[in-house]
Amino acid sequence: MKNPEKTVFLTSSPDASFQVDGEWVAGSFTEKNGFLERFRTACPCKARVLMITATPDDPDKNQEMKEYFTRVFAASSIEADKMRLLDRNMGGRLREWLEDSDVVILGGGHVPTQNRFFREIGLREELAGFGGVVMGISAGSMNCADVVYAQPELAGEAADPHYERFIKGLGLTKTRILPHYQMVKGYVLDGMRLMEEITYPDSAGQEFYALEDGSYIVCTGKKEYLYGNAYRIADGILTVACRDGEECRLNP
Repeated sequence: MKNPEKTVFLTSSPDASFQVDGEWVAGSFTEKNGFLERFRTACPCKARVLMITATPDDPDKNQEMKEYFTRVFAASSIEADKMRLLDRNMGGRLREWLEDSDVVILGGGHVPTQNRFFREIGLREELAGFGGVVMGISAGSMNCADVVYAQPELAGEAADPHYERFIKGLGLTKTRILPHYQMVKGYVLDGMRLMEEITYPDSAGQEFYALEDGSYIVCTGKKEYLYGNAYRIADGILTVACRDGEECRLNP
């Protein structure tokens, strides 16, 4: 049986939150590069939203995430009929909730931690039959790939010879993204430059797309389009893949 077609948004950071007196205030989804318009158009009226966390054992953080995105949807004039969050305690309800959802949000966090949780609940297999909208955020976008590049992030990961940098993902796309490029491009991890001394060597025979916040990829069927500032990294070489205001086709 053919799997139903879904629309997948791979984002770095999709919201336009802002600070007031040092406190973060939930704004709408970003309008940069047409994201809000495209996402709102893809969502049905009275969308039933299922958020799947990257922190399955942190109920306080998960409740905060749920409340935060409830405000973001409201600020974006996207009516959400239901807003659920799936953590480890609710993992057994995945199939039931997916069947009652139009939009799935894969939260941001630590890629390997989220990946293990996804495998534990069988998300790859369950999403194969889902025909709605999927939005990945940061780590959630990275884990959408068929084979994920789990770019080292935490202290010790880059130096650990047993750390797995390529792991099985959700299989929603072949494209592998690296989020928050404008922020992390100068990072040093375990005494090594994150991009030049870790990621570039890992790109031998591989292809990654480094996205700045406000840039994103839309995957529909076999078509994938990139919007906004992004860079292709392959065989140790970085080139410009797209610019703000542009629409760039990724596959033929």
